[in-house]
Amino acid sequence: MKKQLQLFGFLLFFICSAQGQMKNASLVSSQSISGSTFVGIDVIFNLYYIENNVFFKKNKSQLWQYKNLSLGKITKIDLQNPLKIVLFYEDFNSVILLDNQLNEIQKINFSNENSSIIAAAIGIASQNKLWVFDTLSQKLGLYNYSNGDFKPITTSFQGNFKYYESDFNTFQWIDDNLNWFSCDIYGKISLIRKVADFDKIQILNSELLLFSKGEHLYFQDFKLNTTEEVQNVNKSFEFFTYKDQILSIFTNREITNYKIIVP
Repeated sequence: MKKQLQLFGFLLFFICSAQGQMKNASLVSSQSISGSTFVGIDVIFNLYYIENNVFFKKNKSQLWQYKNLSLGKITKIDLQNPLKIVLFYEDFNSVILLDNQLNEIQKINFSNENSSIIAAAIGIASQNKLWVFDTLSQKLGLYNYSNGDFKPITTSFQGNFKYYESDFNTFQWIDDNLNWFSCDIYGKISLIRKVADFDKIQILNSELLLFSKGEHLYFQDFKLNTTEEVQNVNKSFEFFTYKDQILSIFTNREITNYKIIVP
């Protein structure tokens, strides 16, 4: 009960501090999309989405798709390297690597590996490696998909991820207690800070978050100690992403792009 009251107080403080601070969005473009789940946009504005558990890539003139229904539901997609896209199928403990035309490069079944990994989190890392959180050992490690070697880089910790994301050199996560952590490729874990409760979130950098709660969307800047609600956007969004000053919102099979400048 004490923890619940503390969390309620933290959230109430956050909501009060956010009042009166608004960030306006300017409409740039919109387009319809056939997919039910929007995944993201790459650096050359290809769209990625999922429809009936089939993964699609689309631009103005072409459409590609990848289907592997035998592996069940797609749990996570990593688009950081458009030439090597990572699909994670958690129910079957498997990863698929795709090229830029969604051709299968490699299939990894961790249940068949010598290291016997049960993966709960996956992301692409540098030098032919994947970030992998293994629930058996409760350790975060790096899996070399060239030779099948898995190297744990942390001591055991509780991996209850409310959210996680990674880049080539860093794995970040927010746990069930809303603590935000970061781990580098050498296994050094750092507690960044505690965050407010959220429904969906995107980590923009170590000082800036974009997150939703209910029908509201916020930029939170810890360096400036501000939380600004985004105005002039459709509030019935299902997914959002922010990159290069463009906020993309997926709602009702439509992607709408807005221009927003943040520090």
